[in-house]
Amino acid sequence: MADDAQQLAGKLTDKRVLIALSGGIACYKTATLVSRLVQRGAEVRVIMSDAATKFITPLTLQSLSGHPVLTSMWDHDDRPDSQHVGLARWCDVLAIAPCSADMIAKLAHGLTPDIVSLTASALPANTPLLLAPAMNADMWANPICQNNLKTLRELLPNLSEIGPDEGWQACRTNGSGRMSEPEAIRDAIITILNQ
Repeated sequence: MADDAQQLAGKLTDKRVLIALSGGIACYKTATLVSRLVQRGAEVRVIMSDAATKFITPLTLQSLSGHPVLTSMWDHDDRPDSQHVGLARWCDVLAIAPCSADMIAKLAHGLTPDIVSLTASALPANTPLLLAPAMNADMWANPICQNNLKTLRELLPNLSEIGPDEGWQACRTNGSGRMSEPEAIRDAIITILNQ
């Protein structure tokens, strides 16, 4: 897959990628994802839920993306329109990485209390949405979480998912729930944008 991504590398030039972070320890991986996308020529903007800012600072992602990072629905960047609507219309793909159980529930039930869920709710139907779930293995296996994912799969034809992977988790256990590695998420974004 790395060779395929290398061949598609130039195809990220002029592509607009919106990266959204919900809360979780996997936020640290998103810094690498943003850097890898920028290195491939994508224009990357970042939005973060308040919970995500507890794990990684907006300044880190601003430095890597080269753009202001929005952390509240009340923030404003250089857009004259409503930030969530403008960003949803601006992007060629929205990737939520990490996508927590809480964010999956918000999306499935149309709740919009933060900039990430609000922006996702304004995403045009033809714009791809990629979820990179990240949570404890028990949370991932919980029937409520799985039912919320089923709801999203039924409602959103533009939905793609990557992961979660199995392995060591911050809760000191092994299991399914780890966010996919940044390079795998980057490759999934490249594939989506070149379909």
